[in-house]
Amino acid sequence: MKAVILDAASLGSDIDLTPLHAEVDDLTVHQASTTEQSRERLAEAEVAIVNKVVLDAATLEAASSLKLICVLATGTNNIDMASAERLGIAVRNVTAYGTASVAQHTLMLMLALANRLPLYQQDVASGRWNESPFFCLMDHATLQLEGKHLVVVGQGELGNHVATLAGAFGMRVSFAARPGNEANDSRPGITELAPAADIISLHCPLTDATRHLVNTELLATLKPGALLVNCARGGIIDEEAALAALREGRLGGLGVDVLPQEPPREGHPLLDALSEPLNLIVTPHNAWITPEARQRIVTLTAENLRQWRQSSSEA
Repeated sequence: MKAVILDAASLGSDIDLTPLHAEVDDLTVHQASTTEQSRERLAEAEVAIVNKVVLDAATLEAASSLKLICVLATGTNNIDMASAERLGIAVRNVTAYGTASVAQHTLMLMLALANRLPLYQQDVASGRWNESPFFCLMDHATLQLEGKHLVVVGQGELGNHVATLAGAFGMRVSFAARPGNEANDSRPGITELAPAADIISLHCPLTDATRHLVNTELLATLKPGALLVNCARGGIIDEEAALAALREGRLGGLGVDVLPQEPPREGHPLLDALSEPLNLIVTPHNAWITPEARQRIVTLTAENLRQWRQSSSEA
């Protein structure tokens, strides 16, 4: 069985691909590929292993030997799924590989925002501590997490793990009803929970129901000083509305690991605002990147290959 990895560099150079080599007869590894390059590189491949390279209809139609696509991620939006189904190409993805990694990053954002780390770091860098009349700075009121109310949107494995970690800090956790399914969910929705939230953490997919879930109207209902964390997908919050609320003091802190366009080659208002005296953190979609999580992707992909090969031999 001939397999081709199209963008191995997206996993990092420190990841062991041996489990994948063990599952195929011939594995060709490309560090990066464009969609156009993929058409040539998949010409004789039975298996495509890909993270973010777009495999459109024309690419799949040109890959006459292709039988399986293994996606090195949970999302499959870079694959033309309708064309894959039409052409009889199976698609397998991986899930729950970075639960601990992303939950840790989420708590890091919460802790940093609660302690106004961006603001105090700017103060130290500008020399304000050196000039302080006494031993510390306390211009920015911090937030003690113990006893505070965390509202989590998304009660999957990740949302539950974040809740567990938050519980260790003594926080009270509520899960919002699944957006778009509130009528069939006994839990209150985010609009009901938001006014009482000290922190809102997003762990839901980007869908029609969640696009701009946190918008101007919802932000207006938050208590002053509330924190907002998004380690899910860019676009679930209206970033410009959130930035306006932060600048006006209606939002206590904003931490995001995701933006609507990644990488943000055209820039983004949140990136422009990082130089301002705001309780704002933007990380480059790296909540998932612990070595353990990235190696887990390889392990799960090897298992996908093994299971597909077994099912094919039994068919």
